[in-house]
Amino acid sequence: MTRVSIEHVQDAATRIAAVALRTPLLEQPWSTERPLWLKPENLQHIGAFKIRGAYNAIAVLDDARRANGVVAYSSGNHANAVAFAAKTFGIPAVIVMQDSTPRVKVEATAAHGAEIIEVPMAERERVAKDVAEQRGMALIPPFDHPDVIAGQGTIGLEIVEDLPDVDVVLVPVAGGGLASGVGVAVKALRPAAKVIAVEPELAADTAEGLRAGHQVHWTPERRARTIADGLRTEPSALTFAHLRDVIDAAVAVSEGEIRATMRTLATQARLVAEPSGAVACAAAVYRGAELPPGRTVAVVTGGNVDPALLADVLRS
Repeated sequence: MTRVSIEHVQDAATRIAAVALRTPLLEQPWSTERPLWLKPENLQHIGAFKIRGAYNAIAVLDDARRANGVVAYSSGNHANAVAFAAKTFGIPAVIVMQDSTPRVKVEATAAHGAEIIEVPMAERERVAKDVAEQRGMALIPPFDHPDVIAGQGTIGLEIVEDLPDVDVVLVPVAGGGLASGVGVAVKALRPAAKVIAVEPELAADTAEGLRAGHQVHWTPERRARTIADGLRTEPSALTFAHLRDVIDAAVAVSEGEIRATMRTLATQARLVAEPSGAVACAAAVYRGAELPPGRTVAVVTGGNVDPALLADVLRS
């Protein structure tokens, strides 16, 4: 099991600098409960943070391996990121997506020229591995890979560089690649800061596992109940090991709180966030009593929301 270090994250930052946007920290004057900044990864070219890990993982492949192309399985944003990165490198990409993925994400991925295979959620990983083996392509998993974790960790690197006295970092967790990488970077550069993982109550397996001291498993059907489609996966052994080392606590937010925070982000912060992208900010707004005090950064992970869902959230 390869553990990711701050040096891995710093190397990734160099690799992705020309492709991934260095998103700003946006202070939020409407937040009266605590000093709050948002890290708007929804502003990335693909609309989500996933470009960081996907591009880094493809960039470290040797030329011959990369030329054969890449395969990924994803609910949407990692799919889009791998397809975009593959197009940037001029190589083929096959993306295995669950058949319940919002069409906006499927269409965005296909627009980059990737071949799309749609299957039930529980079949994605198996089908992707079969395709990789049959076609001799490199598998780029959404979170279970050191190079993906290191790429996502560049968010934590930027947070501490831009707000050196940050006290609390709120980061969504599902597969755990983002929370692992951000935690590695923040803990190395700002040990006093608390890194808090946030997930939906309807997919709170990681929070339960961290409290228990070992990983627990919820069925895919149980995790699929949440509106936050990007947070329906569970950690791998690799990411859970990282989470136990770098996450100080985990909190969960309700479906209503996620929807309300999407509305707040749109109307107060002028940011369009998908449900998964709103959970960290939801914790700052609705779970303040469970959080340490101080200067807080919430990562807005993505903005690729189905237009009909966004309209419904704004109306309600």
